[in-house]
Amino acid sequence: MTTNPVLVEVLRGNHVESWHRGAVAVVDADGRLVAALGDVDRPVFARSAVKPLQALPLVAGGAAERFGLGDDELALACASHNGEPVHVRTARSMLAKAGLDADVLECGVHWPYHEAAQRALAAAGERPDALHNNCSGKHAGFACVGCLLAAARGEEPRGFLRGYVRADHPVMQEVTAALQATTGFDPATAPMGIDGCAIPTWGIAPRALALGFARLATGRGIDAPYARAARRLRAAMAAAPYLVGGAERFDTQVMQRLGERVCCKAGAEGVHCAALPTLGLGVAVKVDDGATRAASAAMAATVAAWLELDADERGFVDALAAAPVTNRHGAVVGRLRVVATPTRAR
Repeated sequence: MTTNPVLVEVLRGNHVESWHRGAVAVVDADGRLVAALGDVDRPVFARSAVKPLQALPLVAGGAAERFGLGDDELALACASHNGEPVHVRTARSMLAKAGLDADVLECGVHWPYHEAAQRALAAAGERPDALHNNCSGKHAGFACVGCLLAAARGEEPRGFLRGYVRADHPVMQEVTAALQATTGFDPATAPMGIDGCAIPTWGIAPRALALGFARLATGRGIDAPYARAARRLRAAMAAAPYLVGGAERFDTQVMQRLGERVCCKAGAEGVHCAALPTLGLGVAVKVDDGATRAASAAMAATVAAWLELDADERGFVDALAAAPVTNRHGAVVGRLRVVATPTRAR
């Protein structure tokens, strides 16, 4: 197996304490590999980085329109959120519009990611439910898709939705078809695992993930309903970036600052993808050791290298690429340093 290059170093003081190897692919919607670092053809589990692609059937199939979902709800369908009150309310709203409640969700339960939300929940003497799961918006979107499918088949929605996380369920088949259409991966031969929220996660090469996000950026190379859905989801994420992550989250910060020029989504185990619509490109990052902080730094550096930014925007993105390392007192004791970035020919 090819040894990937070091993408990011971790400095403590001025000394390199550790480093993160990985791969980065930049691809256009025609499938041309515009720039790359490392092995961009080795399949990696895409995890939550592909949520905007998994949400395409929600819009393309008509469920979003049927149930009157707005920007906040569509952004949440693409989210790995903090479980803050606004995220919980929005997931509940999605389900209510489809005549459902949290009992239909099969994503599992965990405490909110955001510490303040955790403490507030505990202080109120409450425990989390599936709505607090970082994937509740995605699963609420799946439930909406399932409701529409059930109606078309003349079936009762709750019964139809049972087991929707299985690879052979009609809802998940719609989701897999969207992934296949955008990335070109072959589910018959790709590795498959089970994600943290119980749905299938597929082994897809960074080159193919970047292609999927280039198609998300442009609508080229995919059928018209998916292309229209891609535009709608990008617009929703740009309009409501707080719903995509929340306080102190990379994707939220970048989309709040740069708007529709970047549609980015982090996933577990060091995967991060982005669509750059003004350039017609997609980007995929995979950090070998699964470090999220390194994947975010590598994505920030790639955005800085490819987008035209003004001085303030560049300072903002550069600061994300050089994220500080702090101690328990909150003092800055080091920083990240990106040492390899796929560069743009000028």
